[in-house]
Amino acid sequence: MKTAVVILNWNGVKHLQTYLPSVIEFSSNEHVEIWVVDNGSTDDSCSWIEINHPSIKLVKLDKNYGFAGGYNLGIDKITADRYILLNSDVRVTDGWIELTSETMRKLSLSACAPLVLSDQHPSLFDYAGAAGGFIDKDGFVFCAGRMFNRFESDDNYCVDKEVFWASGAALFVEADIWAEIGGLDEDLFAHMEEIDLCWRLKNRGYKVGVCGKARVYHLGGGTLATSSPFKVFLNFRNNLTILLKNKKGFWPFFILRRMLLDGVAATRFLFRFELSFLLSVIQAHFAFCLRLMPTLKMRKKEIKAIARTGGNSTGYYTKSVIIQFFFFGVKKFSELKQRDFI
Repeated sequence: MKTAVVILNWNGVKHLQTYLPSVIEFSSNEHVEIWVVDNGSTDDSCSWIEINHPSIKLVKLDKNYGFAGGYNLGIDKITADRYILLNSDVRVTDGWIELTSETMRKLSLSACAPLVLSDQHPSLFDYAGAAGGFIDKDGFVFCAGRMFNRFESDDNYCVDKEVFWASGAALFVEADIWAEIGGLDEDLFAHMEEIDLCWRLKNRGYKVGVCGKARVYHLGGGTLATSSPFKVFLNFRNNLTILLKNKKGFWPFFILRRMLLDGVAATRFLFRFELSFLLSVIQAHFAFCLRLMPTLKMRKKEIKAIARTGGNSTGYYTKSVIIQFFFFGVKKFSELKQRDFI
């Protein structure tokens, strides 16, 4: 099986200098190609790769198309049986491809990720995906090993399992299925696009999982800082978008409920005098409403897919993780009752 490791880069020469050597060391064999898709960088990323690692295959895009658009355009130029979407700030380890590929074979997965730990705090899981992603009834996402801003060690989650979504920091996906669903949703630009991808896979009956034996280490915040108002905007807008696109049921009810919950978060920003974040939430809701009709058109396609295949809801949490975390003091994934998951 031919595998392409595809690294999206935008003005990230420092990340490439730090993390690309581990990718080369632990990913080089006759069945694996390493590609860098450059998203219109204005630094010396491309020249550094050409001088220092001429064996790396390079796709140069004319401008920054975002995470989703950059990957879609880059992968269109790459032929492989399996793609691995790898962030430029991820340190990989020995066997990460082989172990994750074996988990995909064993569990019949169409998409999968290794365990994602923090490169700054290697004993703790990373925010982006941790030990596999889940989603609650209101569309809030969380992970085994990471509940909101609480991070656990990897001691309790080193198992192969099916989940709701897998981390986009190191996402393995079969090439034919990537083509079937049309890749990432470019309207999202960045953030939560891998969750949307996994949800659309599940709408078609496919399975998504995590490999408990393979580990990668993610720096995080390499493109947008955690405290970026633009990141807050993207997260709130995109979460509403993927919820409307993919969730079964009477959409006006669950979208209104979610927007009210977002209002609670906005009020919290107000009381903490984080006015730029408050404005980001308002802008996110406005942007979501402006694209309501196109999103409903995409929703129609996803609901048809669910009707045709029955969908796959494994990893769906039937209660509110917000209530469990903030009102009932549930701070660890392992403290959630398994009977409340599908």
